[in-house]
Amino acid sequence: MINLLNTGVYLLNGKDIIADDGDAAAKLAQQGVTASKEQAKEGTISYGILAAHNKGKSGASSADMRNLTLRFDSLTSHDITYVGIIQTARASGMDKFPMPYVLTNCHNSLCAVGGTINQDDHVFAHSAAQKYGGIYVPPHLAVIHSYNREMMAGCGKMILGSDSHTRYGALGTMAVGEGGGELAKQLVGRTYDMPCAPVVGIYLEGEVQNGVGPQDVALTIIGATFNNGFVKNKVMEFVGPGISKLSIDFRNGIDVMTTETACWSSIWKTDDLVRDYLKERGRAGDYKELKPVDVAYYDGFIKIDLSKIEPCIALPFHPSNVYTISELNKNAKDILAKTEEENKKTGLNLNLGLKYHDGGVWAEQAIIAGCSGGIFENIMAAADIMKGASIGSGNFTMSVYPESQPTFLELVRNGAVETFMKAGVLVREAFCGPCFGAGDTPANNELSIRHVTRNFMNREGSKPNDGQIASVALMDARSIAASAINGGKITAATEINVKYGKYKFFFDKSVYDKRVYDGTGKPQTEKELKFGPNIKDWPKMPALPENLLLKVVSYITDPVTTTDELIPSGETSSYRSNPLKLAEFTLSRKDPGYVKRAKEVLENPISSAVLEKIKGIGICSGVAENSIGIGSAIFAKKPGDGSAREQAASCQRVLGASANLALEYATKRYRSNLINWGILPFLITDENAFKLDSYIFFPGIKAAVKEKKEEIIGYVLGDTVTEIKATLGELTDAERQILIDGCLINYYAS
Repeated sequence: MINLLNTGVYLLNGKDIIADDGDAAAKLAQQGVTASKEQAKEGTISYGILAAHNKGKSGASSADMRNLTLRFDSLTSHDITYVGIIQTARASGMDKFPMPYVLTNCHNSLCAVGGTINQDDHVFAHSAAQKYGGIYVPPHLAVIHSYNREMMAGCGKMILGSDSHTRYGALGTMAVGEGGGELAKQLVGRTYDMPCAPVVGIYLEGEVQNGVGPQDVALTIIGATFNNGFVKNKVMEFVGPGISKLSIDFRNGIDVMTTETACWSSIWKTDDLVRDYLKERGRAGDYKELKPVDVAYYDGFIKIDLSKIEPCIALPFHPSNVYTISELNKNAKDILAKTEEENKKTGLNLNLGLKYHDGGVWAEQAIIAGCSGGIFENIMAAADIMKGASIGSGNFTMSVYPESQPTFLELVRNGAVETFMKAGVLVREAFCGPCFGAGDTPANNELSIRHVTRNFMNREGSKPNDGQIASVALMDARSIAASAINGGKITAATEINVKYGKYKFFFDKSVYDKRVYDGTGKPQTEKELKFGPNIKDWPKMPALPENLLLKVVSYITDPVTTTDELIPSGETSSYRSNPLKLAEFTLSRKDPGYVKRAKEVLENPISSAVLEKIKGIGICSGVAENSIGIGSAIFAKKPGDGSAREQAASCQRVLGASANLALEYATKRYRSNLINWGILPFLITDENAFKLDSYIFFPGIKAAVKEKKEEIIGYVLGDTVTEIKATLGELTDAERQILIDGCLINYYAS
């Protein structure tokens, strides 16, 4: 079904696979291949796109493909990220958007939450689109990635978004989800800098069986790659004959989920179906054929036989916790008990065992929504399953959120909306809420099955500290519909006999023409930005001191810490435009005492007892007291999985954080957020060298950053003073200066 090749691979003519092992040279010679490995690496689709966008410091195309300096074709943000990005860019000298910038409104679109403040953000964005020359997509019209797929993606393009699921690879676009600081850099004419990412080939063959959907394929890939880091911070390049057997909707549904593998970006081979998709949307000129050259080299390779993939389910609380539905139903007691036990390690007491009764596993709620689930073909297939059925009048509920108004219109025309309504299903607006923790919150102890992107804790309304815990399992829309007609009993769509229709999508662009404001290239600089009372500027951030004293104010031992745990989604989203108020929620569900402890460090001077310990370190005896800065720090084994939201870092910074201490960082984007907010991304190897409330002193930290020291020595100030070794990993010269200046805003100001 899925086979991971741990060697590099040569792909010849898009079909012949030769592993880079001891026999590779002979096999290549038999095929008449004379290209070197380095030449073959230039044969991937990824290499060509990255080379075209690699601009160098001078703005001209750069020949250095080892260290990329990228300029993107367009940017995109939604309404819990764009205010902070625009505020950062304004403070950094931006006077217009230098490229198309799409501002969508699909997260904070429930405007009763928090009074007027959500709609105030929308008004701000509309005024910013006018003033700086951007694209404003009103609330409920489209979710962020659907609009970009429909209107912005094109073959060979690159798009940078402030949402982690910025993925348009199936349409030939390399898209990257990052923290807001990286978008602010693009807005002030700077580049996105990183070492060139390795490329992993994803070779699809065979054809999916009826009842298997894109979420099943995606979960299979995630389950095979996330925990072992096989594609972490790499590009997933989809090739192989199986692609031609998949519709564009199906490809998009797989592609958007590649984020959950921890890859950096994705790209697919393109064909006539991509051409037709773009032509239907009035953008035929955005098509070109993309495919690897005759000899292409991949740093890793995954072979997937689509015909052997079964309907899947990802149990709480991660998309990688994957089982086939048949496996779950055969071994339900053991699998549910195992999931409960795994979550006890993080302090959660689930009651999943209660979901097994009457011969099956039962859910109380079903959701099909957003950029992954709310796609036209997913919803039509679910409607086919539910024709003439009913979800009943019991406790089980179901909602469907189409991805955009053009999709909603086609669902009406094809009868799907009528089918759902007659079955007791609610059909709602384009809204990302069920994916990030706003709307359709289950009751305590309930299980929700959802075709959305994530099932992290906090994305279903749980508040464990208050004893409120619900669970989300990810499934494909087809199996969700099959379960719904069985009253919530989890059922694979392959178990039921359904004739699926073939439906043509007719894209009506007038839906957007009448409502979307497009000021690209037409800034009206005389326009004033419209600020609501909740929209606040960033507070001043201090520069990196000569010597740094850290106090560890949170110590997290979970295997992975998500950005949802660092700054919860859901109820915090209304305050994303107010840095001080938002910071009050930092780690609120994971470590409720963090904010108080961080503020104590921020508000109090260094004690004389701590200063004495510092003076007692031989090499520190002459350190001047006024050269020592104090900041807080958190320790987590592997922080930053999940969302790209920069607030996971900026909220720590607002509360006086100076560093993170970690064994590794889950994603590049979280580490980038730390750097852009002036938080040192320390890597350590000994997590037992300190504990909660420990002080750690780093003498000469500013010089160490500036001088690119590979190893930085610190001192843990316990009953005895012990040495600790840390590194900062790879940093560009600009990133080092950002850390020295204290944050990205300070960097541009200086």
